[in-house]
Amino acid sequence: MIAERYEGELVARVAQGDRDAFEALYRQLLGPVGAVVRRVLRDQAQSEEVVQEVFLELWRTAARYRPERGSVHAWALTAAHHRAVDRVRAAQAGAERERAAALREYRPAYDSVAAEAERRIEDHAVRTALATLNPTQREALTLAYWGGCTQTRIATLLDTPLGTVKSRVRDGLRRLRAELA
Repeated sequence: MIAERYEGELVARVAQGDRDAFEALYRQLLGPVGAVVRRVLRDQAQSEEVVQEVFLELWRTAARYRPERGSVHAWALTAAHHRAVDRVRAAQAGAERERAAALREYRPAYDSVAAEAERRIEDHAVRTALATLNPTQREALTLAYWGGCTQTRIATLLDTPLGTVKSRVRDGLRRLRAELA
């Protein structure tokens, strides 16, 4: 109880900018704050940085401390725990960003080679299947898919009724599907 009252008085003085009070509060809380941070982070260097951040936060927010909400000890340890968890989350997010960036850099070279090989195999299979179609179906499909023509445009180019072009495309696609299956 005496320690709580003493810490409360220190925080009130720190809120007014008293550096000596802050030094006394620092000595009082360094051990417990450091222990909480080390338990979460498990890395000495990072723990030291976070402890500094916690005490800087205590200095800046001392005026917001409310004794009715808990002891100074609990207030400081809660701040320490939150700050340490934030550091862990930031490290995890950074590692995830680095992993994602590495995957993005790695994939294009691999994917482009695989995609090119796959494209060549598919091209060969499509050419072989196209050779099985009758010439009118092959011509209609070639104009539609490689020439980018609409069926109406194909009918005009070939001087053929639109219904006939549609039938040739439909029948040609069915045969291609069967050949490629």
